[in-house]
Amino acid sequence: EVQLVESGGDLVQSGGSLRLSCAASGFTFKTSIMTWIRRAPGKGAEWVARIYADGSTDYTESVKGRFTMSRDGARNTVYLQMNSLKPEDTADYYCEFGGIWGQGTQVTVSQ
Repeated sequence: EVQLVESGGDLVQSGGSLRLSCAASGFTFKTSIMTWIRRAPGKGAEWVARIYADGSTDYTESVKGRFTMSRDGARNTVYLQMNSLKPEDTADYYCEFGGIWGQGTQVTVSQ
């Protein structure tokens, strides 16, 4: 059974940083494409970052240069380092694999 468990969300001031984690189990993590998705209050889901088996990454335009996604094969965990946070980054952040989402972790960025 695929399990994705996110953590690391918090309340932070504008300009601050957070690191989200997603612990994965139940599938072959090392060869899997993993995605971070967010859903802001009252808005639809938006993909934020994606990491491929070779470690290469893609980012949505609004977070390029501020967010960095990485993976640790030994821990079956992906991370999302978020720097220079803005109020518009406020959202629930979810880890996704194969159409399956975790429970999410809440990020709130205050002015």
